[in-house]
Amino acid sequence: MLAYIVRRLLYAIPILIGVNLITFALFFLVNTPDDMARMQLGTKRVTPEAIEKWKAERGYDKPMLYNAKAEGTGRLTETIFFQKSARLFIFDFGAAEDNRNIANEIRTRMAPSLALAIPVFLVGLAVNITFALGLAFFRATYLDFWGVVMCVAMMSISTLFYIIGGQYLASKLWHLVPISGYDGGLDAVKFVVLPVIVGVISGIGSGARWYRTIFLDEIYKDYVRTARAKGLSEITVLFKHVLRNALIPILTGAVVVIPLLFMGSLLSESFFGIPGLGSYTIDAIQAQDFSVVRVMVFVGSLLYIIGLLLTDLSYTLVDPRIRFE
Repeated sequence: MLAYIVRRLLYAIPILIGVNLITFALFFLVNTPDDMARMQLGTKRVTPEAIEKWKAERGYDKPMLYNAKAEGTGRLTETIFFQKSARLFIFDFGAAEDNRNIANEIRTRMAPSLALAIPVFLVGLAVNITFALGLAFFRATYLDFWGVVMCVAMMSISTLFYIIGGQYLASKLWHLVPISGYDGGLDAVKFVVLPVIVGVISGIGSGARWYRTIFLDEIYKDYVRTARAKGLSEITVLFKHVLRNALIPILTGAVVVIPLLFMGSLLSESFFGIPGLGSYTIDAIQAQDFSVVRVMVFVGSLLYIIGLLLTDLSYTLVDPRIRFE
């Protein structure tokens, strides 16, 4: 078991390094610091002196990978790669274009993102699995048919429709909850209840349909027929045998989503005015704040790798064959 965990951790290191190198290439080789300066200062009537000043103020005036003018270790450390990319491995995120500390912003905005994402994740998972089990129980009936039709219809509707429709009905028409905004403590409930409901409803179509496929794949296997032959009820077969043996594909989809809980929902946070990491990323993209965007790409990659690692470890809990190999 320990060797399995160590092996998975070692696999993650080169992946994270590769992601960092690709991100560096995209930000500084394809899109050079001169290009960044022109986008910030404006493409019309921008002078070379203004570009050089902008680069010097933000540390983009250094060589990319190797500084021949420096001495000793400075030849490697006094470079854009070390200052802007390598330092991310020690979580030194630096400052945004408005001089605010990015690490502090992430810590501050993580709580609102989690307050929205965790209920959506847990409630959505429970609703989708329950609905999918119901469709599997009534398989090959009109309930199953129209349930699948409803899932396909819900999948075909844009998330923006659910957001705007929810805001119109619950906030503008019925005045049940605020249309947008956020507050700390228990007051946060009235601000996140509508985004949570919208997030759960918008995910039912794809989630329930996927879980239904998993359950139907298990239902027609030999061990299920054996369980029925022993006289077990269909409810017992579904919950004790089918659901348990379908945990691996369920965990694959569920655990990998965990990193998104920390990154926040880009659309929901922006439309509902929740100051989380999702809206922070959108604002940085709109403001062309390359420092924040680069950090969020790195953090997202790191969390996604952690999610994959947790997925592999969760397999050992539900499948003893992996644990003892």
